[in-house]
Parts: sequence; C-alpha cells; structure tokens
Amino acid sequence: MTQPAKQNVVVREVGLRDGLQSIQTILPTAQKFAWIDTAYAAGQREIEVGSFVPAKLLPQLADTAELVAHAKTLPGLIASVLVPNLKGAERAIEVGAHSMLIPMSASRAHSAANVRKTPEEMLTTIAAIRAARDAAGSKTRIEVGMSTAFGCTLQGDVPEDDVIALLQGALDAGAECVGLADTVGYADPGQVRRLFERALRAVGDKLTCAHFHDTRGLALANTLAALDMGIRRFDASTAGIGGCPHAPGASGNASTEDVVFMLTRMGYDTGIDLDRLLALRQQIAGWLRGEQLGGAIWRAGVPKSASSKQLAA
Repeated sequence: MTQPAKQNVVVREVGLRDGLQSIQTILPTAQKFAWIDTAYAAGQREIEVGSFVPAKLLPQLADTAELVAHAKTLPGLIASVLVPNLKGAERAIEVGAHSMLIPMSASRAHSAANVRKTPEEMLTTIAAIRAARDAAGSKTRIEVGMSTAFGCTLQGDVPEDDVIALLQGALDAGAECVGLADTVGYADPGQVRRLFERALRAVGDKLTCAHFHDTRGLALANTLAALDMGIRRFDASTAGIGGCPHAPGASGNASTEDVVFMLTRMGYDTGIDLDRLLALRQQIAGWLRGEQLGGAIWRAGVPKSASSKQLAA
C-alpha cells in the first residue's frame, strides 16, 4: 500500500506531441502557445512540446521549433521533444531543447513500422546522437522511451528479457535515462509491478519515467502500480488524447487531470492546480471539437468535500 509523505511527483505533459500526432485537427501555433502558457500557469513544469519529424509525415507538429523557443521563455519549464533519428536530434540540439526523447521499441514489428529500424540499429542511432550532442557542447538531456514494453498490437507478447537487455543497451549507447511505455494499453498492474521491479534491479535510478495508455481502462491502475514501485515521474496528456499511428487501436494516453487528481488526493505534491488544469481541459476540448477525448474527473468535477487547493494542502 502506498504511503506518501508529501513526496514530489512530476507529471510531464505529452498532449502537444503524443496527443496531437494521433488526431486530424491541426492546432494553430497561437493556440499551442496558449496551451503551454496555461499549463505553465497551472503549475506544470515539464512539457513535451513536439517532435522533429518531417512536416509531410506529421503536419500537426511542424511548428515544434517555434514551440521550443516559446517554452524556453518560461522560467523553470523543461521543454522536451521527441526525436526518432540523428537528423531530428540535431534539430533539437540546434534549438536548445532541454530534453530529447528517443523512441525505441522493444517489439521488432513495432520498431520496423515506427522508425524503420531494428532495435539493434536504434542502439547505433542512440550512440550517434550522443556523439553529436557531446560534440556540439550541448546540455540537452538524452532520454530513451521503451515503447511496447508490455506488449505489441503487431507482434503480440514482448519478452521481458528483451526489454531489460534493451534498457541496458540504451544506457550503454549513451542515453542518460530511460522509461517504460505501454504504447498499446496492454499492461495490467501485476505486469507493471513485475517489469518495473526487474528494470529497477537492472538499471536502478536511470529508470525515471512511466508512460501509460488508457486503451483498456487501466492507465490509472498501472500508474499506481508504478508509483508503488518507486517511480515518481509520469507522462500524461490533457483530455487523454493520444495514441500511436503504427499501433492499431492504441487510443488515449493517461489523462493528465485524472493522474493529477489521484496523486493529490493521495497526498502527493505535483505542484499542479487542478482547477486551472480542468479549465485548460475545457479550452482544449473547444479547440478539438469532433476528436475523441478521454478522462473522467472532468465529468463529475472535484468532490465538494475538497477543492484542488485543499487536496494539495
């Protein structure tokens, strides 16, 4: 049973990247600026603002460089970007992103579909990115997100031994930290506890993040399971938007507002004002009319017995 002692937990917002890449609507850059500003005002201090991929593939993310520049004007905000290859990493270094996330699939089938490389080839890419980062004298953090760590729509089961070996391989290749991602919503709490326990034994405090999808309604349960294993940093998307273009049926990230509500209700400190976050969710829902949104707390609201400020007190 989790026994928090007012511990800090980081909730990284990934809606601007993982969320927007999975829907048809292309938000104007000005609305994305407003999203970042409002999330920052609500207390969010780490936001994945986009991805450096060809605009013809993901026009939703074509303004990532502008978003990084804007995010860097907000004191204390960590602006992260996803980079699938060396070219993307060079752009991240050029614009001075604080962190770059390299997606690496434990599933060979997903790796081929997502980045057109084998996991072994991705390890070579990580090494090249580390060399380029160091040669540039950049301080951009290199993080690897282990996609499909709990199973894959394309491949099916993903051996845990493969996941552990690739986590260590990514660190050996030059990544500074790693995370586990349930890209297709296959995980259950028991599996989460088991894999995180093994991963923590293997790589220790280099395992810094958990990323869950709510495809089958278990995102919060899996978040709690990882929390119980000692993880204190989670990806989530406002309004639960998100998915994976190369994973059929992989809908919906963990909802930021639901994750924040659960954590603050349990006594953890996220630094996020839930009332402001829910107002942002309503604003985003207006921008994304017709798109599939997720989450639960927005329907019923914060319990009358406690405001969000009292929850966090």
